[in-house]
Order: sequence, then structure tokens, then C-alpha cells
Amino acid sequence: MRAITFVLTPAASKRLIARAVVSMPAVQRAHKAGRLIVAGGITNAYIAEELTGQQLEKARYTAGIVTDSKWSLTPPQTRLKPLAFEQGEVSHRTWQEVLQDFTHEDVFVKGGNALDAGGTVGVLVGGKNGGTIGAAYGHLVSVGAHLILPVGLEKLVPSVSAAANALGQIPLEASLGMPCGLFPVTYGTVITELDAIHLLYALDAVHVHSGGVGGSEGAVGLVARGDDDACRRLRDDLKGLMMEPAIHIS
Repeated sequence: MRAITFVLTPAASKRLIARAVVSMPAVQRAHKAGRLIVAGGITNAYIAEELTGQQLEKARYTAGIVTDSKWSLTPPQTRLKPLAFEQGEVSHRTWQEVLQDFTHEDVFVKGGNALDAGGTVGVLVGGKNGGTIGAAYGHLVSVGAHLILPVGLEKLVPSVSAAANALGQIPLEASLGMPCGLFPVTYGTVITELDAIHLLYALDAVHVHSGGVGGSEGAVGLVARGDDDACRRLRDDLKGLMMEPAIHIS
């Protein structure tokens, strides 16, 4: 039994989580022989990169974005279209069209903005229709499709339910940025850094602290324990993960 401690920046966490999501058997099957939708989102941009092997301007692979200390939107004219795969090929159809043919074996990937200790994910929504998650959620639940929710531990909050009610049931006198609600998601499979480490290395990890300065804002400190060889593989991979650049908005 061996242990290793390390700190992941938000960018490193996103890359680690992306690799884990792509490694999941359900995702592998849907990508090669079924239907897979990678909805818009910054973490999902990393997943799209891992699936296609192509580098993206990740800040363009999202509609909603938190930047400059406010909730905002990316410019529609420069926004990248979410990827949808059918039988191993990038689909020419929109994700909404592909979703209509989903079965219980297909996979929808959607990141989140909040996560609580009970495993409930919160997704910020600016559109009155509930945004992407609002448009997809009912269909996914009704057919029993896989909903994968990649969310970093930097997004931990005490209660998604309390946060959703606080945003959704009071009139706002002012909003520094675009007014939003928080959509609580209780269905699906959450993938955090802890899950990613277990999926990729079969190690048990514990979240021991959050935060930092000088480029480590939003970072998470972790300790992983398990097989010696697995710890060595993780240590070797951390060298590359720690070089993952932060996302800069132009």
C-alpha cells in the first residue's frame, strides 16, 4: 500500500476528469456504436478533445460562462456547436435531433456549476426554458439513458437544493451579470476527481483541501492510496497534468 499527495489546478482537474469520462465503458460503447452527445461546457470541451484528438478553443465550447466575476454568455457568432456522435461518426444533425433517438444505452454528457455532499449537481441556467439541461433532462430520464455529469470538487456547495431555491424563489433587485437559476440534477452519474482517480488508476482518493494563490486559485488537494504500481503511474501522469494551461478569455 502506497500513498501520494498532490494538488490539481482547475485545468488539471478538468483534463483528468475528461480522460476518466472517455474511459467509461458506457461512453466507449455509445461513441463507437450508439449515440453520444457532449453538451456545451468548459469541462466538456476537454472531453471533446479527448474523443476527437483535436485541440479546441475551449472557451468557445460553451454558451454560459463565469468570467470577470459575473455570469455571462459567450458570443453566439463564435460559439462552437456541441458534438454529437452516431455510430462512431460526428453527426450532421443537431444534438436536439440526435437526442430524440436516444435509447437507454446512449450517453449525454453535461457539466455542472455546483455539487453538494449528497451528490446533487446544480447547473446554472439563464434561459427561461432551463437551458440545455432543461431541454434534455426529461427525455434522458424517461428513456433511462446515461447522463454523465463531470464536475470538479472546486464547485462544492453546502446544498444544491437550498441554492436553487434561493435563486429561484425571490425577485432579484440587481444581478451583477446575467440573472440565472440553478437547475438541480439528481439523476445520472457524477464524475469528480475522486471518481476519475478510481476509474483510471483503481486508487482510493480523499479530498483534503481547496484553494490556493498565484495560479492555484480553485485548486484541490488530494491524497490517493493503493497499489504501488498504480501510484507510480499516477505520479508519472501528474507531471503532464500539472503542465495543463489555464483557460484565458480573449
